[in-house]
Amino acid sequence: QVQLVESGGGLVQAGGSLGLSCAASGTRSSISTMGWYRQAPGKQRELVATITRGGITNYADSVKGRFAISRDNARNTVYLQMNSLKPEDTAIYFCNVAVPCKGIYWGQGTQVTVSS
Repeated sequence: QVQLVESGGGLVQAGGSLGLSCAASGTRSSISTMGWYRQAPGKQRELVATITRGGITNYADSVKGRFAISRDNARNTVYLQMNSLKPEDTAIYFCNVAVPCKGIYWGQGTQVTVSS
């Protein structure tokens, strides 16, 4: 059973920075795409950023230039560095990984709150 453990998040003032990390365990298979999604109160879950095993990244327009996703394949860990945070970035952030022949897995979510 693949398990994801997220860390980071918290409360920060607008313009500040936060970092998230998500470590995957329970699989000997190589993890393909890893990513971060977020869900604000009353809104649908949305893509924040993804990164392939080879390092190709994709970002939501709303975070381009402010957020950076990276990964450590040896540690099965994905990171999200969030800079120039805005109140509208406030949401629960979820880690997501795709394991070939096994499926898609989600983390438990971590709260990010940006105060104005």
